Amino acid sequence: MNEQSIDTEPKFRVRARHTDSTIVVYQAYRPEIGRPAARTGRFPATWKRDRMTWIKPSFLWMMYRSGWGAKPGQETVLAVEISRAGFEWALRHACLSSYVPGVHPDRAAWRRELKRAPARVQWDPERDLHHNPLPYRSLQLGLAGEAARRYADEWTVSIRDVTALAHEIHALVSADDLDSAARLLPPERPYPVADELHARLCE
Repeated sequence: MNEQSIDTEPKFRVRARHTDSTIVVYQAYRPEIGRPAARTGRFPATWKRDRMTWIKPSFLWMMYRSGWGAKPGQETVLAVEISRAGFEWALRHACLSSYVPGVHPDRAAWRRELKRAPARVQWDPERDLHHNPLPYRSLQLGLAGEAARRYADEWTVSIRDVTALAHEIHALVSADDLDSAARLLPPERPYPVADELHARLCE
């Protein structure tokens, strides 16, 4: 993304690698979970379906979060292809992870919605290749309860191990070869979100 497009990028917009039927999200796990998941295309039994799990459509935000796949417990970076129908189900059933006046009637109403919702939306500053924050936000989608179970058992189409790609891009960044690093980034483009969802899930 060039400087001009950075300046004109909306503060809140989902950007992802997607097709007509699927969207790619990223997660990072310890090898004991990540490698079997990539090998079989399904999360193993040790993946806890009763815990909240966070999925991220932004590859660079995942790199920032996982330290290019070097942080303990995040050594295996996964690209998880899920159905757009599932992703949009999660958005429809999501609540913002923080109270926003004007979006929620009051804090009590937000807390009730947060407790009830199986998914949470959080917006964090997108990152560049050096992990510097950019002036627009990247989506994180937290899945719990029904949403986490559907994610693992119904929505997942494929799981790929992209740890080697993460390390290759990181090596190029470390060598200050940013053009080559940028060419290896997974292509991400605006993902269409219904207007009413965008209004409800943007801060």
